[in-house]
Amino acid sequence: MTIRNVKTLFGGRVRQLRLERGWSQEELADFAHLDRSYIGGVERGERNVSITNICKIAQALGVSPTILFDGWGR
Repeated sequence: MTIRNVKTLFGGRVRQLRLERGWSQEELADFAHLDRSYIGGVERGERNVSITNICKIAQALGVSPTILFDGWGR
């Protein structure tokens, strides 16, 4: 698994969970106290996300950080 693939998988999972909630990128960014353009970069797999921001995103989505990595092997 390449670094690019990991970032793309992570970003796709964030997008999936965000859309399940019916939220825009801006709404997720507000809830996570992050910039909207940062969330966009995460979802496109362009950002190497820190553990701090993984936790902020997970908390905003109301899930454990491990849920953001769920399903990668499928």
